[in-house]
Amino acid sequence: MKTTLNTVSKVLAATALVAIAGLAQAAPAGTATANISVSTTIIPKCTITTTPVAFGDFDPFTGVDLTTAGTVVVGCTKASTGLWVGLGDGANAVSGQRKMKHATLADTLNYALVMPTAVTPGAACPAFASGTAWTNTSATALNLESPTSYATRTYNVCGQLAKGQDSSVGAYADTVIATVNF
Repeated sequence: MKTTLNTVSKVLAATALVAIAGLAQAAPAGTATANISVSTTIIPKCTITTTPVAFGDFDPFTGVDLTTAGTVVVGCTKASTGLWVGLGDGANAVSGQRKMKHATLADTLNYALVMPTAVTPGAACPAFASGTAWTNTSATALNLESPTSYATRTYNVCGQLAKGQDSSVGAYADTVIATVNF
């Protein structure tokens, strides 16, 4: 029995040596490395949304000029430059004068959209009959400062509706296209 045990031990030891030798031979002879380049380019991008310029009820007999504000909300890639927001003339303009049109008649009401008193988000609207007309060229648009983050910024769109306009009863509306240029 001693011989059999001895033989089994020798066979197990030999098998273990062969396995270890096989592992030793499978190890690499050396290593090599290479770098992988990783890159991207951040492109300028902006978004724009709006809220209406809603004057509410207009009474031509009261002799009161109306002012109100809507907004443009702009979000642009951080550090974008050359940004400006333009406002079109509207669907019913004549010779640069914006006009709201009656829902069913040919009557119109003249109105103005002017820039806020400063280029900072949330800047106040100027007093009636003052301010700079807000149009759709870089020279007459709201020129924005370079953003410090992609967070949205809100700017007032200042509406002015002059008293004394003699138009028919009914609803008046216009559509103005707001465009952010980047």
